[in-house]
Parts: sequence; C-alpha cells; structure tokens
Amino acid sequence: MKRLEIIIKPEKFEILQEILDECMAHGAMVSNIQGYGNQKGHKSLYRGAELEIELLPKIKVETVVEDELVEPIIAQVLKEVKTGNCGDGKIFVYNVEDAVRIRTGEHGSKAL
Repeated sequence: MKRLEIIIKPEKFEILQEILDECMAHGAMVSNIQGYGNQKGHKSLYRGAELEIELLPKIKVETVVEDELVEPIIAQVLKEVKTGNCGDGKIFVYNVEDAVRIRTGEHGSKAL
C-alpha cells in the first residue's frame, strides 16, 4: 500500500476528487494549507499598495491506495491538473506498512 500526499491549487480540487473516485481510491483526508515553493509567493495590489504575499493557499489531499493504483492516479493528475505554471503542486508517495480498520479489526487492503 502507498500513501499519496497531493498538494494542489484550491481551484483544482474538484478535478482531483473526480480522479480519485474514478480510480477507486477508498477515501481521502483534505486539509487547507498555506505554503510556498520555487515561486516564493507573488505580488498583489490592495487599495493601490503593492503587497508581497509569501504564503499561497493550497489544498493537501492524503489517501492510501493499493500499489497498482499509484501510477494511474499520478498519470491522471498530471494530465488533468497540470497547467505548466509555477505553483501547480506536488505529489509525495510513501510506503504504508499496514492499515487497521478500528471497527472490525481488519488489516491491510481489507481495512481500506
């Protein structure tokens, strides 16, 4: 099993949710976060004054899936979420040793 941590622009969340549903991901945890990457924020005008915004809003989606679902999910995200501009986001992939469903005590894939 693998844990995917997908960080994207907020406006791309619905697309990502559809991708996860189509790929049969069993669920996800979603967090509103702020951060910066290579672009180091951006400049904006507010009431005529220039402001430098260092932390940009992002959405972090975490899900645990079977190993064979990782590449199809990544391929779909690259196809449908990617704009080619700075700030598109990142995907981190982690190994998951085990999962346990508390209600039933099931382990591994059955717990997903």
